Amino acid sequence: QVQLVESGGGLVQAGASLRLSCAASGRTLSSYVVGWFRQAPGKEREFVAAISRSGDSTTYADSVKGRFTISRDNAKNTVYLQMNSLKPEDTAIYYCASGLSITSWTGEYVYWGQGTQVTVSS
Repeated sequence: QVQLVESGGGLVQAGASLRLSCAASGRTLSSYVVGWFRQAPGKEREFVAAISRSGDSTTYADSVKGRFTISRDNAKNTVYLQMNSLKPEDTAIYYCASGLSITSWTGEYVYWGQGTQVTVSS
């Protein structure tokens, strides 16, 4: 089993940057694909980005492509989401999750963190 804890969220102005972290305990995170998802009030949870076990393959939602970068440091058992040029529509609770396949489908991810709030003001 893997326990995931997100951190790094906060309140920022449009155009600013934030870096989210997803730290794992229990089994080593290098055994898993890791994805970032987000959920805004009144909306369904949506895929943001995912990274392969080794970090050599990544995929992004079109809405964040070119602004967000997912990376991982397996020695630190941590995955990051660097978010640049933030927009008010990026406001949401951001979750990390671990799974076995690099995919945008939430059903493929087994372990989930509790989330971290990101709020972008205009």
